[in-house]
Amino acid sequence: MKIGLIGFGRAGKSVASVLLRTKETSLEWVLRKSHKLEHHSAPEFLGIETDQPGLIYSVQDIAISTLLDIQPVDIIIDFASEDAIYFYGDEAANRKVKILSAISHYSEETKSKLKELSKSTVVFWSPNITLGINYLIIVAKFLKKIAPNVDFVIVEEHFKEKKEVSGTAKVIAKELNLDELEIKSIRAGSIIGRHEIICGFPFQTVRLIHESVSREAFGHGALFVALNLINKEPGFYQFEELLLPYFSI
Repeated sequence: MKIGLIGFGRAGKSVASVLLRTKETSLEWVLRKSHKLEHHSAPEFLGIETDQPGLIYSVQDIAISTLLDIQPVDIIIDFASEDAIYFYGDEAANRKVKILSAISHYSEETKSKLKELSKSTVVFWSPNITLGINYLIIVAKFLKKIAPNVDFVIVEEHFKEKKEVSGTAKVIAKELNLDELEIKSIRAGSIIGRHEIICGFPFQTVRLIHESVSREAFGHGALFVALNLINKEPGFYQFEELLLPYFSI
């Protein structure tokens, strides 16, 4: 499977690092806003020995149609920004290139755009691409279903500079039909991300915890999704549809 990666920030670099170390996919190119690193490659920048090209381009110097002509891919993984989909989405859909978006937040207008594109190609979106957090959400939903009167509280912890409430915590609240006021936020040091769902039973407590220890967790999640989208028909997909089959005993 040939992959194009959009976005080469902290998360994007971690994703590229994972992809470059697997033989199941080939990272063909990386597309970013800045001119920096242009004409270099992701393997060169990250110091990874591989045959994968991973060439770095800038959106300021190349059109997505041109890029897909010279280096076609099967799937585009987006770790850039909300507006990136408007740069590559239509061209990808027209060419039946699959789209995997890990953008943490989309406006309702952009969500509608994703749904529109999914009529022509496979579109996957998850505001948190880590496998663990999505397993946690599914388990919490099962628990809430069998124990509807339990008290649920969400606690999210992140690095000191993060101002807003975690988008993942908001997704958890929505999935559990909780008010966002039930989210408790802690900011300290350089915590990458920790989410805890406290389930208050009478005379006992169950705690579901997910903690990211490295941003490479994003890469492993993206790789899992990409491989599970290979044989999917055009449509809009989210994590639950990919993970639920693994819950069959």
